[in-house]
Amino acid sequence: MYVIVEIAGQQFKAEKGRKLYVHRLQGDEGSSVSFDRVLLTDNDGQVNVGTPVVEGSQVKATILKHLKDDKVIIFKKKRRKGYRVKNGHRQYLSQILIEDIIA
Repeated sequence: MYVIVEIAGQQFKAEKGRKLYVHRLQGDEGSSVSFDRVLLTDNDGQVNVGTPVVEGSQVKATILKHLKDDKVIIFKKKRRKGYRVKNGHRQYLSQILIEDIIA
């Protein structure tokens, strides 16, 4: 069984026991969180699509750790103009473990 769930504005495919990297969540490491924006459920071929969400469905997860992603380099250049800008950032992430899916 898997579900498509919206977490912090992004959609993820969640299965029980799977680890996901999502945008930084509020909460301490080891705390549990639940997500109720379930967009689709698939239970062994029985697909239930929400309009826009599936009523009564919920995903429970545990925050494993907070971390930073790899550095992303942004480089802008205009040829023959002498314009070059190098910038970069590291995204803040949370690693979560999907504990239970209530459908």
